[in-house]
Amino acid sequence: MPRFAANLSMLYQEVDFLQRFGAAARDGFQGVEYLFPYAHAPEELAALLRGHGLAQVLFNAPPGDWEAGERGLACLAGRESEFHAGIRQALEYAQALHCPRIHVMAGIAAAQAADAHATYVANLRAAAALAAPQGITLMIEPINGRDMPGYFLQRQAQAHALLEEIGARNVQVQMDLYHCQVGEGDLASKLRQYLPGGRVGHLQIAGVPGRHEPDVGEIHYPYLFALIDELGYAGWVGCEYLPARGAAPGATRGGLGWLTR
Repeated sequence: MPRFAANLSMLYQEVDFLQRFGAAARDGFQGVEYLFPYAHAPEELAALLRGHGLAQVLFNAPPGDWEAGERGLACLAGRESEFHAGIRQALEYAQALHCPRIHVMAGIAAAQAADAHATYVANLRAAAALAAPQGITLMIEPINGRDMPGYFLQRQAQAHALLEEIGARNVQVQMDLYHCQVGEGDLASKLRQYLPGGRVGHLQIAGVPGRHEPDVGEIHYPYLFALIDELGYAGWVGCEYLPARGAAPGATRGGLGWLTR
């Protein structure tokens, strides 16, 4: 069975963010991920991880102005200085939290599409060079265009082609099976195609279409979990889904039947 990490940005919404570490540990999770750590001091988060025996497996680099709808800076020409400052901040947090992976969001290409590809490749090459001395891997994730219209990176083949062009071994693909199903489908074939190559460094799951528990919706995850094991994937699988009962008391724990089974 794969190793599952709780996504604390989406799970346990019935309690404050800092309380979610303990809630995840009590439910048997040994790893956690979340979108952004920057609202809290790294020392505070590190203490929570130690206190609850949790591994920090992933978080995102600063995405620009999230509230204004920005979803990453990597492909945005003219924002290079802000992008590199964000990478340096993320690396400081990763070092403090002993986190080996940082997801670098690509951004909404929009009117800057003509410059997006070259800007993205140059930014990822430079960021990878900064991360390599710390032993940190940068993750790039295709995100479906239904949920995030205009996002620069939407397909698995595009992501793997970008890896070849970037040419840095510490850049890998974050393969979210929810986004892949919505945008492309054919999940089993894509897992068979990409997992054996060793360039997929992190997986994430959620049910489709509602992005709820993985036992709700059109994907038969027990089959995929067995396939992931068969293919020898030894990394983490992030549970990046929204509990169907929302922020009701006990909503996350009540929906973990898929995990105990």
